Amino acid sequence: MLRSNREKQQSYEFVSIEDLVPQDHLLRKVDKYIDFSFIDEKVRPLYCADNGRPAIDPVVLFKMIFLGYFYGIRSERQLEREIQTNLAYRWFLGLGLTDKVPDHTTISWNRRTRFKDTNIFQDIFDEIVLQAISHRMVGGRVLVTDSTHVKANANKHQYTKQMVLQNTKDYVDELNAAVAEDRKAHGKKP
Repeated sequence: MLRSNREKQQSYEFVSIEDLVPQDHLLRKVDKYIDFSFIDEKVRPLYCADNGRPAIDPVVLFKMIFLGYFYGIRSERQLEREIQTNLAYRWFLGLGLTDKVPDHTTISWNRRTRFKDTNIFQDIFDEIVLQAISHRMVGGRVLVTDSTHVKANANKHQYTKQMVLQNTKDYVDELNAAVAEDRKAHGKKP
């Protein structure tokens, strides 16, 4: 006799998100060694303490952008979707299974309005990299590939070293381009 799993989808279970994220997950290592609490102090002058509704926690906001940068998610809309379904991302952000993920428009508005004409992204990512270096999480070697098929040259005596510079401005520019493309695709003003 066959048994259906449909009923399992409707059952309630008591689980801990802490138990659902593997102990060897990369984000656990990031969380262990990188202290994101410095973000509050850096962004405090950009927020109003006594006006308007409470803002999304800036640490959560920058951790979301960090996830996008870290995992190569080039769209804020896609980042929101990924966080909704990825338990490790939710755990890293401190979101429970039923917590609402901050909307992609919130990320975009903050990036384009509140943090416009500041170096806040670069400053925060620089601090994260410095912390990673101090904990030996970052080495001096990087391999970047675009999956292009190339003929192998395996001579270990003939190679060139090249320093590759990449900054968060490129990532933010890509996010801006994705927002502009999305607005155009949905018939909205630029």
